[in-house]
Amino acid sequence: MNSLMLPLFVGPTQLILIVVVVLLLFGGRKIPELMRGLGSGIKEFKDASKDDEPDTNKKVPKESDKE
Repeated sequence: MNSLMLPLFVGPTQLILIVVVVLLLFGGRKIPELMRGLGSGIKEFKDASKDDEPDTNKKVPKESDKE
């Protein structure tokens, strides 16, 4: 097994430990605020990436159409 792939395999014991550490660090009241902030950040990122995509349905006016 590749040593770079090892951190991807997290068991239930490790997940419980991570949750406990997060609760101790941030407290129960801060976590919903953090999740809301994370959700709004993801939404803004998706909206921004959607705006950057080229729209293939737009009609480009030809020079003969301008007159």
